[in-house]
Amino acid sequence: MYKLICCLLLAGLTAGAQSVVRTVSPSGNDANPGTPGRPMKTLAAALQKKGGDVVIQLREGTYYLPETVEIRAGQFSSLTIRPYEKENVTLSAGRLLTLRWKPFRDGIFQAELPDDVPFERLYVDERSEPLARYPNEDPQARVFGGTAADALAPERVARWQHPAGGYVHGLHAGEWGGFHYRITGKDEKGGLQLDGGWQNNRPAPLHKQHRMVENIFEELDAPGEWFADRQKRILYYFPRKGTPPATVVVSRLKNTLELKGTPARPLRNVAVEGIRFAHNERTFMETKEPLLRSDWTIYRGGVVTLEGTENCRISRCEFAAVGGNAVFLSKYNRNDTIRSCHIHHTGASAIAFVGDSAAVRSPLFRYEHSQPYAALDRTPGPKSNAYPKGCVAFDNLIHHVGQMEKQATGVQIEMAEGIVVSHNTIYHTPRAGINIGDGAWGGHILEHNDVFETVLETGDHGAFNSWGRDRYWSPNRRYMDSLAAAHPELILLDAQHQTVIRYNRFRCDHGWDVDLDDGSSNYYIHHNVCLNGGLKLREGFYRKVENNVLVNNSFHPHVWFRNSGDRFERNIVMKPYFPIQVDDWGPHIDFNLFPDTSALAAARQSGTDAHSAAGDPQFVAAATGDYRVKDTSPALALGFRNFPMDDFGVVSADLKKMAAKPAIPQPISMQSLASRSARAAFLGGKVKNVEGLGERSAYGLPDETGVIVVETGGLLATSGILAKDVIRSADGQPVKTCADLLNVYQASNWKGHIGVDIIRNQQPLKLTLQLK
Repeated sequence: MYKLICCLLLAGLTAGAQSVVRTVSPSGNDANPGTPGRPMKTLAAALQKKGGDVVIQLREGTYYLPETVEIRAGQFSSLTIRPYEKENVTLSAGRLLTLRWKPFRDGIFQAELPDDVPFERLYVDERSEPLARYPNEDPQARVFGGTAADALAPERVARWQHPAGGYVHGLHAGEWGGFHYRITGKDEKGGLQLDGGWQNNRPAPLHKQHRMVENIFEELDAPGEWFADRQKRILYYFPRKGTPPATVVVSRLKNTLELKGTPARPLRNVAVEGIRFAHNERTFMETKEPLLRSDWTIYRGGVVTLEGTENCRISRCEFAAVGGNAVFLSKYNRNDTIRSCHIHHTGASAIAFVGDSAAVRSPLFRYEHSQPYAALDRTPGPKSNAYPKGCVAFDNLIHHVGQMEKQATGVQIEMAEGIVVSHNTIYHTPRAGINIGDGAWGGHILEHNDVFETVLETGDHGAFNSWGRDRYWSPNRRYMDSLAAAHPELILLDAQHQTVIRYNRFRCDHGWDVDLDDGSSNYYIHHNVCLNGGLKLREGFYRKVENNVLVNNSFHPHVWFRNSGDRFERNIVMKPYFPIQVDDWGPHIDFNLFPDTSALAAARQSGTDAHSAAGDPQFVAAATGDYRVKDTSPALALGFRNFPMDDFGVVSADLKKMAAKPAIPQPISMQSLASRSARAAFLGGKVKNVEGLGERSAYGLPDETGVIVVETGGLLATSGILAKDVIRSADGQPVKTCADLLNVYQASNWKGHIGVDIIRNQQPLKLTLQLK
């Protein structure tokens, strides 16, 4: 597949010999003809002249765009926009301000703004500075750069004289993404009046702890913060280096380039190469459009937006600290490619392939909605061609996305078909690294990706996450069971083509490495390494999972259908299965390798794994992430086959050099952790098993079981756990050994927190472990 993708990408990469070349320079003049000696000044002017095959080459510098640049069908036979030779070119969605600063108070400076054009992002030395906020920005904080339970406390709100124009940000109460509200004023009782909260398609109250407010003048109190008084046209800034710079850049545009055609008249053969995009405005208040019954709403646009295009490509570009989505392919697009880009520190998602809901038959938009059988459109497939198909995201380095919008991801696929996501490195995301929001219309290939540091700010999710919730699906499980049994032909009306997930490496520390949720159907998942969170299949049909390595975790089947057709075969698991409400496992859970005979025996009690085995998988070099097995491994006798462990992520040399690597876990033996002398690292501290009558007496225990905290630190410490505490139960389960504690953690870490019973100073106490 890699060779095939390369061949497809290379086809037509160079402009023809007869191409018209137009040169643009920041020092040029739009009256010039666009020759190297007499360049034009703006990209817009170079695009005004229609032509056949055209190359626009930009000389080095930053181009501050006054408005979004639109490229329409019919202007060119082909168009390439690229730097002159290898010069550094930035297309800025902002504007450069030259300011005269004077001291205000307490280290804060002020300057008069030239006009009243609003902006919400201010860049100093290419760093996006925080709006005046509470709590102050903390780079080490997990959510929104810092949150506080008292962000909306009445006594704090009372200090704000004119809060209109400020914002309230917070997590969903279930940590399923975020919410954003604009403050419109105060009511007669002094409470805030708010507008917003539409950014999550499964509404809930604000999280009680994870809240943050910004753009409030009275909260301007920390280096880096700023506030613009629109009425007085005064900019206030608290410089980090003592004095503010003479020039700053502020945001102006949400979208920089829009490539637009129609299905009847598509825009074809546009290439954007080697450009840096920066300074785009935030979009979180425009994130309103629901996407069927997934948890998402979206802003249908990005720094580069494609709609109605064919054979277009965005390659070797950088998207740096932009306010919303980086690249958005909306509605009809065919055979477009995003290749070898560096996308980082985005306000929302990096790359999104999102079709038009009008192309979906019997569409529904809220989780709790369903349609009776008689009302369903039972015609297979889409109603129209208004969706991305045959598009590719290849060799992209994507990290630190969703810095404002928490329902954001590295690569998003919704209402699309045949999308290839290959050889991307994706990390440091608030939610999934790759997300598929529905079954319409499948056929995607996700391969050779390296996805880690995911679900960092939210919960109940995966490094890879999908939802089904297609036409047959209903939140009423009893009804859905009867419907799927009576009309199995409904199941694949939307998920028509099998989606393949292969040769990837996934890591999620606060959920599942692979999470197929709520009816996700028609998947083939094989030859993947799951480094921490295991693999979950909830509801759904026709999932085939084979030849995967689930390091320090296992298989999580949740609330399965009868006759689901699911298969789980020839995988290496390192813990017992974690089933929830599975009554019918089906005949194809077998030939798997378990860590020990007790885990195998537990599976066989459910009627599965008649031909499975237990034993050491004998990894070649687990310490360095090589989970191939040796020739003497019992996994091979079960049909497991080795696959390469050095072919994950980006392939370009420059991107490889920049890309981070996932934390490689050491395999944990549950048998060794159950021994009396066992010790283990846990949530930033160290724990050990209770050993003998002496420790029972010293700690005041009722028996000789439990886990003693030897050293506190990390999340243990922030949860209030002290050295010499003894953990006796977790999440309602007895904790007799370190093995029990780690098993509960692996089964429940998606919740974000679990209750524990401890004994401290010989007295029982209940605490909550914060797992992220």
